[in-house]
Amino acid sequence: MPGRAKGCDLLLKTSIPALRKARKLSQQELADAVGVTRQTITSIEVGKYTASLELAYKIAHYFGLTIEEVFDFSQVEV
Repeated sequence: MPGRAKGCDLLLKTSIPALRKARKLSQQELADAVGVTRQTITSIEVGKYTASLELAYKIAHYFGLTIEEVFDFSQVEV
């Protein structure tokens, strides 16, 4: 499945819905700003898709935050 590491079922939690709501931003507006479809943003928000590093950076940069402030890595094993 795209967006998942091979052999990994872990999906990152994200604060994107709260960030969007705080800025009165639709999923489509965010998608347009970072160059993806609305469906991609929806899938990230509901945990069906993990953003690539590039997309995670674009989303974080759009909100003026770091990737770690947008995505929760607390469940990731190192």
